[in-house]
Amino acid sequence: MERWNKIIYWIGTGLLSVMMLMSASMYILNHEIVSQTFVSLGFPIYIIYPLAIAKTLGVIAILSRKSKFLKEWAYAGFFFDFVLALSAHWVANDGEFMPAFVALILLILSYRFDEKVFA
Repeated sequence: MERWNKIIYWIGTGLLSVMMLMSASMYILNHEIVSQTFVSLGFPIYIIYPLAIAKTLGVIAILSRKSKFLKEWAYAGFFFDFVLALSAHWVANDGEFMPAFVALILLILSYRFDEKVFA
């Protein structure tokens, strides 16, 4: 059973990490397109670069496992990011809520199985 817990943890955490790093790189490399999306959702564009940095640091905090405190804050930050993204896309009715929903599911899997594997 413990083997399956590790497999589920690493698949969920790996996919979550890839999604966050792809998102952060898109925020930096495709700033104009991301800016238009943020404006259409009602978010200010000045948070794009700090959000990209926060996502990258969150992935590092979760994968490095150096600090339980930072890891917990990274999980919390991702949770709020995904819930806000999901609700913004849902309210805007633009049909783009599914990536945030998938990320939320991966986050929950990663968090729950982190407790089982590394407790």
